[in-house]
Amino acid sequence: MIMKGQKISDRYQIIKSIGEGGMANVYLAYDTILDRNVAIKLLRGDLSNDEKFVHRFQREALSASSLNHPNIVEVYDVGEDNGDYYIVMEYIEGKHLKDLIKKRGKLTTSEVIDIMMQITDGMSVAHDSYIIHRDIKPQNVMILENGLVKITDFGIAMAMNATQLTQTNSVMGSVHYLPPEQANGKGSSLQSDIYSMGIVMYELLTGKLPFRGDNAVEIALKHLREPMPDIKEELPSLPNSIANIILKATAKNPKNRYADAREMYEDLKTCMNDERAKESKLHFSYPEKNFDDSKISKMIKENKKESAGEEPIAKQITKNDLKKQNKLLMVLASIFTGLVVIITSVIVLIPVITNEKEILVPDVTNLTVSDAIQKLQEVGFTVSDEQQEQASSDIAEGHIIKTNPAANSKRTKSTVITLFVSIGDSKITIENYVGKNYQEVKGALEAFGLKVYYDKKDINEEDKDKYKDNEIMEQSVKAGEKLSIGDEITLYVPNIVSKYPNFTDGSYSVEEVEAFCKEHNVELKVIEEINNNYADGTIFEQNRPEGYTIISSGATLTIKVAKNQKDDVVECDEIARALGQC
Repeated sequence: MIMKGQKISDRYQIIKSIGEGGMANVYLAYDTILDRNVAIKLLRGDLSNDEKFVHRFQREALSASSLNHPNIVEVYDVGEDNGDYYIVMEYIEGKHLKDLIKKRGKLTTSEVIDIMMQITDGMSVAHDSYIIHRDIKPQNVMILENGLVKITDFGIAMAMNATQLTQTNSVMGSVHYLPPEQANGKGSSLQSDIYSMGIVMYELLTGKLPFRGDNAVEIALKHLREPMPDIKEELPSLPNSIANIILKATAKNPKNRYADAREMYEDLKTCMNDERAKESKLHFSYPEKNFDDSKISKMIKENKKESAGEEPIAKQITKNDLKKQNKLLMVLASIFTGLVVIITSVIVLIPVITNEKEILVPDVTNLTVSDAIQKLQEVGFTVSDEQQEQASSDIAEGHIIKTNPAANSKRTKSTVITLFVSIGDSKITIENYVGKNYQEVKGALEAFGLKVYYDKKDINEEDKDKYKDNEIMEQSVKAGEKLSIGDEITLYVPNIVSKYPNFTDGSYSVEEVEAFCKEHNVELKVIEEINNNYADGTIFEQNRPEGYTIISSGATLTIKVAKNQKDDVVECDEIARALGQC
């Protein structure tokens, strides 16, 4: 067991645990050599005993360490210490994309395009090196406060192909994004990552998963057999271009998908353009049914026999694990049955042994406390001195809401009755807090007993003068609505974001772009390309579209600058003149 203060490889000092997963446990640690905080993932003990997995994990994690991109969590080190295999990564103070979905539900279209452009931009670098992630899902994508996206778990996700996610909870987390070819036992390709990214994009836009089921097999079969839900039914106003991107990314046949992440990224760059909003629905070039029906039938039969195991998904949920679970369930069922018998016997036999008759608990709802006590005592019950207070809009303050045991249930006279007393309608009427200071409103609402949450809402840099620091710009509960103690309300304050301008409109020089990038801490990559369609030195292309991509510190901006092809100039001297070359 890893303890606080423990050192890994006499270098990484554990500060605290920051996460547990099916494959590894994650810790915040301090690198005593380079004087920085890092995230260190230690493989679970059962995986550490799998020699093939360990070798693959080390090899793939080292391969992932070669990836250098602002949207990919950097891998610093891979090693082993007393049988504990670990991977040391860049420590990110952010939250998983899954947490954002749970909190916000569906995101705005512009937010989704921005997030997906960052994911595909990062994955483009991996795909250029033919590195396949194999486990793209919101749980493996982090988002920072400034909107920067970071893809994580490259080393572990690639190595998982050796064991095919034998941990059941890993399967249930990953199977929602599982490409059909992987569910059908075929190998992974670059297009496998594309499918997973398409599912993630669908979930971000709708707040829902396209395929759901009671177990991993059922969900995997839906990926194989059922058509992708039409996102336009969920979001009728969504531009056709965006619906087509999801349709192409989630095609059953990999040949119908994007060739790699870079191709998907290029499509995302223009998907918000007005001229693409009503483009025709995508039609596939290759048949979508490219899997063997006999394999699916076999999987269904084995699913019915074993309830959760399947081939070839048996590599993901092993039969041994299922048998262990079944045995455990049988043991628990036996214990539960025994307890039921014992409890039933006690309930039935004690009144017989003691010869004590059961009587009905009278209904004292709406009575005052004194009247309720009197009524209960008259029939022989004892009333507890400790009463429970509860808010109620129906029962007057000081009157009884209910009892425990409930009214009209049969109990012996020795039973102690607890009263639930109304404290009246304790709801607070929500006001319009827009324009007020967040801290002041938060303090007042929390004093009443409400749960107050804080969130940021993006505004453009040019609108920053419209708002003060910590000024509330929106609220999740409308003014006039009533909330009770323990209810939740979210207050939104402005989050000023800068977005990339159009550097290709002819008004920017390379020097001005350099100054812009320096101001926003963005790395600039300038590519000179021979192009006579533009004046020499003109910026004619940028990789981050105008207005859609939020500027994140540490990101890379690439621009292409035209360089005109010039004819060879012959120096005009006396010999050249004589030869007619001038």
